[in-house]
Amino acid sequence: MLDRLSKLVPISLRARLYDEVAQRIRIGDLRQHEATEAALPHVDLRAEHLAHLRVVPNRAAMLACLPKAGVVAELGVAAGDFSSDILTVAQPARLHLIDAWVAEDPRYRHQRTNVERRFANEINAGRVAIHTGQSIAELAKFAEAYFDWIYIDTSHDYATTARELALGRSKVKPGGIIAGHDYVVGNWRNRVRYGVIEAVHEYCVEYNWELIFLTHEVHRHLSFAIRAIEASPRLPPDPK
Repeated sequence: MLDRLSKLVPISLRARLYDEVAQRIRIGDLRQHEATEAALPHVDLRAEHLAHLRVVPNRAAMLACLPKAGVVAELGVAAGDFSSDILTVAQPARLHLIDAWVAEDPRYRHQRTNVERRFANEINAGRVAIHTGQSIAELAKFAEAYFDWIYIDTSHDYATTARELALGRSKVKPGGIIAGHDYVVGNWRNRVRYGVIEAVHEYCVEYNWELIFLTHEVHRHLSFAIRAIEASPRLPPDPK
């Protein structure tokens, strides 16, 4: 029906209508982008937040630098590929895998079952534990100062990441590490604006933490690791 009607409209008029619709879409996208940016905090780190930063090639290299034989949590597991890397490289005494594995999403429908099968030996040995639920709700169930480090790879939006960081602060041991994925502006392919950078910077400034590792992959979906500045030698404040 629409095809038949469109053929009744002169080509020149059709072109103008298409251009007008495209322009309105572009304006709408721009306004949405501006609103999203305006809602995010934009906090710059200072020298003391970068004093011990080490850039490493990729997150496998970062894993090799994190504490071994610790108690670890991975928030956002998906198929368990990075979980396998954690087990192999960091060799935790206990690894808690936390994910909602949303059943209505075809990408995740069978992933929990596959993860349970993949790590069946480790689960039976008590080295791996599976926790199904939203990251914040599940993380809140653990005792204070329980983890040596945690790794966050969930929704990547600012609000969720900020809450995960704030809660993680009480769940890691003194000197413990919070690490995570997608320290990047967003997902270009899906046109999704992330908020990991903004949440991490705000957190470091507010709670006096520092970046200690940052990966440098060509795809730019970088990983980060932070810890309290009190866990390392203090620097004098920036000159005014």
